[in-house]
Amino acid sequence: MDMSDLALQLRRFGLNARKIDRVVVAFVIGCGLVALLDPAQLGTSLTFTAVSLWDTAPFLFLSIGIAAYAGASGADNIISRAFSGHPVKMVFTAAAFGALSPFCSCGVIPLIAALLSMGVPLAPVMAFWLASPVIDPAMFVLTAGTISSEFAVIKLIAAIFLGLFGGFATMWLAHLGMLGDPLRDGVGNGGCGGAKMRVPKAPVWAFWHDEERVAKFRKTAISTTLFLGKWLAFAFLLESLMIAYVPADRISDWLGGSGIWPIATATLVGVPAYLNGYAALPLVSGLMDQGMQAGAGMAFLVAGGVSSIPAAIAVFALVKRAVFALYLGYALVGSFLVGLAAQLWLG
Repeated sequence: MDMSDLALQLRRFGLNARKIDRVVVAFVIGCGLVALLDPAQLGTSLTFTAVSLWDTAPFLFLSIGIAAYAGASGADNIISRAFSGHPVKMVFTAAAFGALSPFCSCGVIPLIAALLSMGVPLAPVMAFWLASPVIDPAMFVLTAGTISSEFAVIKLIAAIFLGLFGGFATMWLAHLGMLGDPLRDGVGNGGCGGAKMRVPKAPVWAFWHDEERVAKFRKTAISTTLFLGKWLAFAFLLESLMIAYVPADRISDWLGGSGIWPIATATLVGVPAYLNGYAALPLVSGLMDQGMQAGAGMAFLVAGGVSSIPAAIAVFALVKRAVFALYLGYALVGSFLVGLAAQLWLG
């Protein structure tokens, strides 16, 4: 198969070969630079990337399957109606649902793409997107056991607050006409989680009896997996380098002290230095035992959960730059406010 045949096959799955080339080339260049400058780190980084992809795969494939099933069965209209109604009610519902959902910030990407491609307003989608990675039922239990039950409750409230904050701010901006189609060109039209088979008749739950719907499911699932796989592999490679060259004791030095500045620093440091929701808990617990204030720990966890390197790159690949900038802005401002509130509550 020559390059033209490969490009034709990729287009059949709704993918842009040039976009794939840029990510793959960036991944290869990154590996090449690591091999040149620090050869011993290359194996560690590749292993970290593979293990991270493996750990993320169950949530990722579940969300991909849900999005593909919704499109193939025609159930996407039912999903969109769950995000319908009065705009204010939609934002509240989306924020609460996001805080209670089991999806990580990367695994929820296909569902977000499907919702946006269905025409669901950006405000409730943003609320769901921001609240979802902060906490889930399993993380709530682990947070309570690792730090404290009170800290876990505050983190749950923080997730809902962050969703409401971003959702209502987005609603206001959309009312001013400042936000148009949020998805990048090509995304949602057979691309990442696209759902275009929407007909007025009832959904066909057993879609596998219809050859056209089976083809739709296969196309959506494969294209979404390839799309997210390349971006997440690159993101986890960058995360492995961050872990290697930004040690935990350096983070401890940055987050020490009292007052407002440690909270602000934790918010900024949490974005690139965050590991993942589960691995970060022991780190924050240890730092708090060493004297870090609770507000800084909360800001670090919330900011990192929403805008960690893998999550941020996945968002960047999906939406236009203005929406991506809003996403990061909500994460930083909201996490700082959450840190201040947590410090006042927990002292």
